[in-house]
Amino acid sequence: MAKYIMRRIMQMIPVLFGVTVIVFFLIRLKGDPVLQMVPDYYTEAQIQAVRVAYGFDRPVYIQYVEFLRRAIRGDFGRSFVNRQPAWDLVKAALPRTIQLGVTALLFGILVSFPLGIISALKRNSAIDFVVTALSVGGRAVPSFWLGIMLILLFAVTLRWLPVSGTGAISGEPSFKYLILPALTLSTGLITTLTRLVRSSMLEVIREDYITTARAKGLRERTIIFRHALRNALIPVVTVLGLNIGFLLGGAVIVEQVFAWPGMGRLMVNSIYTRDNSVVQAGLLVTSLIIMGSNLVVDVVYSFLDPRIRYS
Repeated sequence: MAKYIMRRIMQMIPVLFGVTVIVFFLIRLKGDPVLQMVPDYYTEAQIQAVRVAYGFDRPVYIQYVEFLRRAIRGDFGRSFVNRQPAWDLVKAALPRTIQLGVTALLFGILVSFPLGIISALKRNSAIDFVVTALSVGGRAVPSFWLGIMLILLFAVTLRWLPVSGTGAISGEPSFKYLILPALTLSTGLITTLTRLVRSSMLEVIREDYITTARAKGLRERTIIFRHALRNALIPVVTVLGLNIGFLLGGAVIVEQVFAWPGMGRLMVNSIYTRDNSVVQAGLLVTSLIIMGSNLVVDVVYSFLDPRIRYS
């Protein structure tokens, strides 16, 4: 296993190198990055001063080598808007997005697993029909619309939960502020996992070893949770790993709706203000998170099914 993990980490290096190339040249597709950054009222002398200060006066290949060298050290330059190191801005926003993503992931697992299992065990029943209809229909609900509806219901009408923010200023528990955005972000994951858990459970409970376990007189709870569910989780874990990117992408919209100061909100604001250093830092960090989550998924496989071994 250790050799496999090391090999996967080594395989991530060329992928990450390719990401740096894309990120570096992405901001140059529209032309001179300096002209995108500076206001329209800047004089030619001021534009040239910015170009020299940020190293845009040198050849492109030298700029890339310098960008790569500094990125390895965690230095992505300074924000043109905030005049702070880009990494400091990303480092401040990243924990908020991780907090939101992990909470949404927990919501998704805690809701979808019971629904999927019950739906599979009660196949073709009224419960199965309702769960399937909700999981299919819920997938079509836009997250921004759902977020606004949740705000109107729980924050404006019922006044149970705060509208937006994190509670850092008022000193209130941050979990109250986390419920609505996490619930909004987890809805798409819940619908996907519910259908997947249902289909995986239906496939597993038809296997011969499940029939044998029942013939031996094992309790149904033992059969479902000890034998069937463990094997049914393998495709579910795969989708969970793939949905890390979905959660990060969905966080962009959710953080805007709920004014949550995370990576998504930082990236949107940086794109609007053409703050290229922050955009580059955010994209690279997001890529690292997605690649790391895929590695974790591969490692979890062997614990779920001992028959899976890596050499």
